[in-house]
Amino acid sequence: MLLAIDVGNTQTHLGAFDGERLVEHWRFQTRAGATGDELAERIAGMLALSEISFADLDAVCASSVVPPLGAQYRQLTERYLGEGVTFLAVEPGVRTGMAVRIDNPLEVGADRLVNAVAAYDRIGGACVVVDFGTGINFDAVSAEGEYLGGAIAPGLEVSLSALVERAARIPRIDLAEPDTAIGRSSRAAIQSGVVFGFAGLIDGVVRRIREELGEARPLATGGLASSIVPFTETIEEVDEMLTLKGLRLIHERNP
Repeated sequence: MLLAIDVGNTQTHLGAFDGERLVEHWRFQTRAGATGDELAERIAGMLALSEISFADLDAVCASSVVPPLGAQYRQLTERYLGEGVTFLAVEPGVRTGMAVRIDNPLEVGADRLVNAVAAYDRIGGACVVVDFGTGINFDAVSAEGEYLGGAIAPGLEVSLSALVERAARIPRIDLAEPDTAIGRSSRAAIQSGVVFGFAGLIDGVVRRIREELGEARPLATGGLASSIVPFTETIEEVDEMLTLKGLRLIHERNP
């Protein structure tokens, strides 16, 4: 069984694969200072919820945008999972099966490359991945399966937090479907501005990328995708497991 680990700035997403089948997945808050021992305790508890143990794992594949945690997950694997369990980090030198056509390939975030690999495997042609995380990543893949670059915008929660912290008398809100574009309270106005505003941002960037890339199929992922995608005009598909699937593919390409 493979344990796929996607370490984001805000959340960490875990998935247990039996072959190509995703058996179960879990999320928890990322803490940059966590040690391998602390991570082992937390992950063991989550696996136990689905009657899985460390003894069931054969391999671990991880991507991390928080540098200190990559080493901690390697330590976790070596200390708690035994000598026969392999650990693969998505980093320079790992075979992804995808050429990277940007000025400095070392600048590509591991999560962005993993998403691109998974999206191209699913779509089989030119595509645009929109990942709703701490930031919103737009990643373009050519019809030939080359990573071409993309765009990065502030994420929903980052923007909401900045608004609440920097503006007086602005209430904290949960993301929800606005009843109308014209909000008749501060809460309703913020919901309208955030949901409809980000939907417009997504559509605008996707359309510009498609003007340069040509016909390409958009695909969204990330924990907050379902809050915004229903209000966009360019995106019809959401796959919240895309990054985990990409980690599985990359693991298979590095036997």
